[in-house]
Amino acid sequence: MVNGLQLFERRQNAVSQGVGVFVPTTTKSARGARITDLDGNSLIDFGGGIGVVNAGHCPPPVVKAIQEQAEKLLHTCFHISTYEPYVALCERLINLFPHGGQAKAMLTNTGAESVENAIKIARQATKRPAIICYSDAFHGRSMMGMTLTSKINYKLNCGPFAPEVYRLDFPNVYRRAGTRSESQFAADELRNLEHFCHTHVDPESVAAIIIELVQGEGGFNVAPIPYVQGLRHFCDRHGILLIVDEVQSGFCRTGKWGAYQHYGIEPDLTTWAKSMGSGMPIGAVVGKRAIMDAATPGTIGGTYLGNPVCCAAALATIDYMQDQQLNQRAVALGQTVMDRFRSMAEWAQPIGDVRGLGAMVAMELVRDRKTKTPHPDLCERLCALCLERGLILLKAGGDKNIIRVLSPLTISETDLKEGLDIIESSMRLVLEEAHV
Repeated sequence: MVNGLQLFERRQNAVSQGVGVFVPTTTKSARGARITDLDGNSLIDFGGGIGVVNAGHCPPPVVKAIQEQAEKLLHTCFHISTYEPYVALCERLINLFPHGGQAKAMLTNTGAESVENAIKIARQATKRPAIICYSDAFHGRSMMGMTLTSKINYKLNCGPFAPEVYRLDFPNVYRRAGTRSESQFAADELRNLEHFCHTHVDPESVAAIIIELVQGEGGFNVAPIPYVQGLRHFCDRHGILLIVDEVQSGFCRTGKWGAYQHYGIEPDLTTWAKSMGSGMPIGAVVGKRAIMDAATPGTIGGTYLGNPVCCAAALATIDYMQDQQLNQRAVALGQTVMDRFRSMAEWAQPIGDVRGLGAMVAMELVRDRKTKTPHPDLCERLCALCLERGLILLKAGGDKNIIRVLSPLTISETDLKEGLDIIESSMRLVLEEAHV
């Protein structure tokens, strides 16, 4: 039987180093919120496959649906032969995300493909070329996704990138609001948007603005509600489509099916993936019917998009999330994590900020609360120590100084408490080591 060290040696010899290692661990099996590694250790998973297993690892109804569909049909290509799981899933999606009452959907394999296709649809619908995105954004590793992404490590030496993409500062309350109220900060940021469109790109040439309302890789920065509502009005005034990227925030993570549902707006297009299929590769673009139908036949889609087995997994996942009331669970879970992190911040001075929406919660580590200088070394040490103690924990942010929690929403209270206890005890030890 291969052990963890042997597998890493084989990986080093066989797998491109470009496929980075974010957490140095292995997996033999996983159930619920726990992973068993190749050496027999049981690990609590606060990473959730980077937000993919909101419904838990291997939820039984999803596994059953996969098995049953695999016995019937593995592949034909939806362009060649229409099959019911694809259509049924699109029907479910437009019911969950009606986009004002009349919507249509298309399926993809990944979040990056969802973004790529949403951009193509937006450009065809508006006959305009330009796209506005944000600092600290992550939209995938395809060429367009990488262009939209703001993290240097993910795009190093990969250019030239796609043209007609313009980047605006994200309305990061912790980093940029200062002493201003949320409403004043939002108003100032909207004025900055107006100025940006006078100096960088004519709004009449902008097809779409794409935004993560809670930035994933960027560090769970939550866009202020008045800013997003103002952004919707700005788009309406200029005929610009608003694309909301829900790849990491979607499917119950924030306490609603989509983060945008907290904001009192309707996007024109939304992109989905990750927890939609409980680990199976599937995503979607959902949008207003007239916009979705603006795409010329053949310009969106692909050989594997909407694979029937993946569709079955997604349909079963949605049913399971509803049965388990995971939106309500996300709210309670997120409050528990938020309360613990805020309690830690009372004695752990490097915790500069605790933020989130629903169960999408993060703490930002800084060297000094006044200067807010990022503290990536402390973050790295904390994650390493937690792993030694049996907890998988992920970093985020351009400076890698943010701890984010993406545990399965089905996690037991016992595992949740144990995981938070590990973080707290590890933080105390790290601060002792650093003499903080």
